[in-house]
Amino acid sequence: MTPVGEDAAMDPYRVTVVCTGNICRSPMAEWLLREAFEQAGLGDQVVVDSAGTTAWEKGNPADPRTIAAMHRHGHAGDYSGHRARVFDKRWFDEVDLVLAADHGHYTVLRRLAGDRAAKDGIRMIRAFDPAGLKGDDLAIDDPWYGDDSDFDRTYEEISAAVDGIVEHVRGQLGDAP
Repeated sequence: MTPVGEDAAMDPYRVTVVCTGNICRSPMAEWLLREAFEQAGLGDQVVVDSAGTTAWEKGNPADPRTIAAMHRHGHAGDYSGHRARVFDKRWFDEVDLVLAADHGHYTVLRRLAGDRAAKDGIRMIRAFDPAGLKGDDLAIDDPWYGDDSDFDRTYEEISAAVDGIVEHVRGQLGDAP
């Protein structure tokens, strides 16, 4: 898959997931969404990637605890190729949906977005959770400071929103389920 900001061929629907350093929450969501779009038969129409709002981790692999959480939850992918990168505001011209992990990321992204159309494409990941979360409940806490249970909670919070994100994108593509 060609990440945003690099030689983008064709015109797939593009989703970019954003967290702070792009080593915990956003790569986990990227991998879960890629898998879900494949399973939904949309893998050839949707490109998912991820980025961070800071350069703190730029070039680093995903946190090993993120990969361990994926494996604990039955995902056998090879996630070793991930390298953290920073969201570039020029990507708004290429990305259809930008998913923020918490309110801080949402605020940064909205500030970077120059026009209303770009701002309208920014959503919180958990806004797609059918449990109907609202307000501060939409934030996915950063598991970096925690232990395996924090990474498992992050996994569960992202997983709860995945089907809603897939259905949203399906609707944007005009595909019936």
